[in-house]
Amino acid sequence: MSGAHLLLVEDDAVARTAVAQNLAGHGYVVAETGDAAGALRSWDAARPDLIVLDLGLPDLDGLAVIRRVRRESATPILVLSARGREADKIEALEAGADDYVTKPYGIGELRARVAALLRRAGGAGVEPSGVLRNGSIALDTSRRVVAVGGRELDLTPREYELLKQMLAAPGRVLTRGRLLRAVWGTAYSDEGHYLHVYVSRLRRKLAAADPGGDARDLVSAEPGVGYRVREPPSD
Repeated sequence: MSGAHLLLVEDDAVARTAVAQNLAGHGYVVAETGDAAGALRSWDAARPDLIVLDLGLPDLDGLAVIRRVRRESATPILVLSARGREADKIEALEAGADDYVTKPYGIGELRARVAALLRRAGGAGVEPSGVLRNGSIALDTSRRVVAVGGRELDLTPREYELLKQMLAAPGRVLTRGRLLRAVWGTAYSDEGHYLHVYVSRLRRKLAAADPGGDARDLVSAEPGVGYRVREPPSD
């Protein structure tokens, strides 16, 4: 894994290709689609770190995509739209969008907005560089890399997303339903055994990467409820 994963939803193929190439050239991994149906399929399959979304799609209004994603996750959504009226911006933001850029726009501004949203998505504990730390563990949201004691950890995309969700809420109990919806979607909201398998695998990888260190004790189970990540150690 290298670079945050973005989903770009834009029905103008020329504009979509130009934006995707620019973002990819700056280290992001970009999936593209031109309609709402493709956006929702990509969302269900891959759970990107951020969605860049045009509202004027050929099959459904982009607002429907925003509302569907918001039922399942707090994944950042950046709207790109030719709709410049204040009422349109308010409607999109109230539906759950995190930022709104009116067309035409500068590609540099777009990249800056993407980077800012990715940093913010890491939660209050994220560093300005986009890194979440907890003891010997460092999760870089901009590069989509996890390191334990300075050594990169080999995680699957689902394991990475699960760890990111937990590191962003240290000390808090995260219910099984919340984690399942955030990482896999509403279709898995009752599949507690599925989450148990992934958490167990993640714990084993953390313990193997830091034998005798603090990484092995990062995640604790809350029986009948979910999981808790310990508070980061104080300096």
